[in-house]
Amino acid sequence: MIRINLLGQNRPKSSRGPVNTGAALPIVFIGAGVVLGAAVLFFFYMTLQKQLNETNDSIKKLTAEKTQLEQTKLQVEAFDKQKVILQQRVSTIEQLQKDRTGAQELLDMVANTVSRTENLWLTTMSRKGNTLSMDGSAASINSVANFITALKRSGYFQKVEIKESKQDDRNTSVQTYLFQITAEITPPTTAISSTGQAKPASAPAPAATAAPAKKG
Repeated sequence: MIRINLLGQNRPKSSRGPVNTGAALPIVFIGAGVVLGAAVLFFFYMTLQKQLNETNDSIKKLTAEKTQLEQTKLQVEAFDKQKVILQQRVSTIEQLQKDRTGAQELLDMVANTVSRTENLWLTTMSRKGNTLSMDGSAASINSVANFITALKRSGYFQKVEIKESKQDDRNTSVQTYLFQITAEITPPTTAISSTGQAKPASAPAPAATAAPAKKG
């Protein structure tokens, strides 16, 4: 569309003033600062979050190891208890074996002592703790004295006492003396045989009864 100026005057030009950019700069800096601060905060947040995740993973791993160690500890404690029980059983078996061996040696020693004593018989023999009681008969008091001396020299006893010695009134045709002797058994670690050799360790054995032994 064509426009015609009928007034014959020049059309005034519009005037534009210079743009003031000084007021916009602070806003730009503030926006840039906000963006930069947000970026820094986001970086620290991600770093801390990563460390937190790693710490949580470490805690879970340590917790699992702790649980496993506690189970292992319980197993070790159970094994230790079982070991103690087994050791007690083994000790009991060994002690019973020692008692059995010691009782047999004691019986053999007494039997040999009786067999070397003339005119003497044992009717009963019993053991209570470390005390051995023997009842028997002899043709004379000297036989009883010789038997006591042989027991003392055997090394199995540290104290031999005669509790009773009397003539047997039931048998008038033959002179016979009844006697009762007690002896304290020497501790096995110090017991020495009549040959001078150390005897093996033995513990107290149950009461035993010896068959009558006779010499002469």
